Amino acid sequence: MLDSPAPANLSPSTELLRARALGIAGRQRRQAALALLQCVLKEEFSGRVAVVSSFGVESAVILSLVSEVEPATPVIFLETGKHFPETLAYRDKLARRLGLRDVRDIKPDSVELVVNDPSGDLWQRDTDACCGIRKVVPLSRALSGFDAWITGRKRHHGAERVNLALVEASEGRFKINPLADWSSEEIAADFRAQNLPQHPLALDGYGSIGCAPCTRRSKEGEDARAGRWSGTEKTECGIHRAPWF
Repeated sequence: MLDSPAPANLSPSTELLRARALGIAGRQRRQAALALLQCVLKEEFSGRVAVVSSFGVESAVILSLVSEVEPATPVIFLETGKHFPETLAYRDKLARRLGLRDVRDIKPDSVELVVNDPSGDLWQRDTDACCGIRKVVPLSRALSGFDAWITGRKRHHGAERVNLALVEASEGRFKINPLADWSSEEIAADFRAQNLPQHPLALDGYGSIGCAPCTRRSKEGEDARAGRWSGTEKTECGIHRAPWF
């Protein structure tokens, strides 16, 4: 993976930004998320922050909030070449609906694909390597020049996300998780309140949606992300590295 160097002057300090986020967190959920995004997009990292979105089952909520604060915020979509057609159509529909003005399709390097995955079936043999080529390395390149990035991750997803903080620092950048403490019920309520369109596969039994070869429908009673890399111990694609505080 190509690691990006730490920005020379991250401002404010990690501690101050985390303290501000925690102070905001006492407010009503949507108000708190909007306040945190206002702080990040308009004050602390204006012009130096992007959103990373899979345009998956719950993505519309964080993208809706971002569009309310600054619709010109760069939105990074990792176009792995393995997405469901429904996801690509949903990306376009949601971007139009929310007025997002800078959605960037980030693709894997064509030379690296020829060398490491010439037949396109690396996912069958080594899912970590496939995610590395198609997601981790492209994202590292796409985030060059940004001091922070926004995600839609939440604690209710379980596994490594149960202790998710509102603000993290990882690989030399701040990572902002405005929906970290939102429940699945609150996400569903916001979809209704904002009249947000659902991903078509969410209506077909998919609790979490990634690349088509490594995603299946959820079974009754399963965690939201149980259908990702089913039958393996893998729970994350690798773009979310451990924070350094």
